[in-house]
Amino acid sequence: MTTTTDATTTLRLEHPEPGIAVLTLDRPERLNAISPDLLLELHATLDRLAVDPAVRVLVLTGAGRGFCAGLDLTAYDMGGADRRDDWDSPQRRLALQRSIAALVPKLRALPQVVIAAVNGPAAGGGLALALASDVRVAAASARFNVAFVRIGLSGCDIGVSWLLPRLVGASRAFEMLLTGRLVDAAEADRAGLVSRVVPDGEVLDAALETARAVLANSPMGVRMTKEVMWSQLEVGSLQAGIDLENRTQILTSYTRDADEAAQAFRGRRAPSFLDA
Repeated sequence: MTTTTDATTTLRLEHPEPGIAVLTLDRPERLNAISPDLLLELHATLDRLAVDPAVRVLVLTGAGRGFCAGLDLTAYDMGGADRRDDWDSPQRRLALQRSIAALVPKLRALPQVVIAAVNGPAAGGGLALALASDVRVAAASARFNVAFVRIGLSGCDIGVSWLLPRLVGASRAFEMLLTGRLVDAAEADRAGLVSRVVPDGEVLDAALETARAVLANSPMGVRMTKEVMWSQLEVGSLQAGIDLENRTQILTSYTRDADEAAQAFRGRRAPSFLDA
């Protein structure tokens, strides 16, 4: 198996297998907290991936013992009497806020399936990145928390207050948002926050296993499944959701890959998809 790697100062992008990319947040000394460089490089990398047809599944993980500890407050130095003038205005802070928050819809809009391999703490913005992924696999040592309320801010930030209740329910989301307490991997599994928990050191392998299962299906079928599932979280009625499904299903039924899947099923063989 050949692995190709592209690296920046804060990220590492690898292609371990055809169709799969692994994007690693690479600031292990800071638990991969979001610095100005990481924020810019993450936006740029996601923009490139969005137009890369060779990548069908993206695995997002962190280097070292953490997934992502949220915003690196020391890098921005936005607290205390000696705060940097660069960030001491509502205009600059709002621009930064929008840039960080834009990562969530950007992950959601990627044509690739995004699997978060949560290898350690996922706090604040790190939790938001995990929630914005399509699938979450957690290591036994993973921890989740809505850190914002613990640092004097609103617990509702970076899309978390929209995403979290849709995964774990409003009551549990309220409690997590208001307390900011740590949720361990076992509780996250029980609550439906993650799809599975695996021993430490195996989370990337587990994510790759899920990625291979996704790759076994037709490219357009997978893309439409992701797109429709996210849209269904926003539609206003059952009938509107069914109407969306109906149109998408007819669209995919006209692809050559749909014909290939049917022929492969009848021939009791694996399909060979061409994304056509």
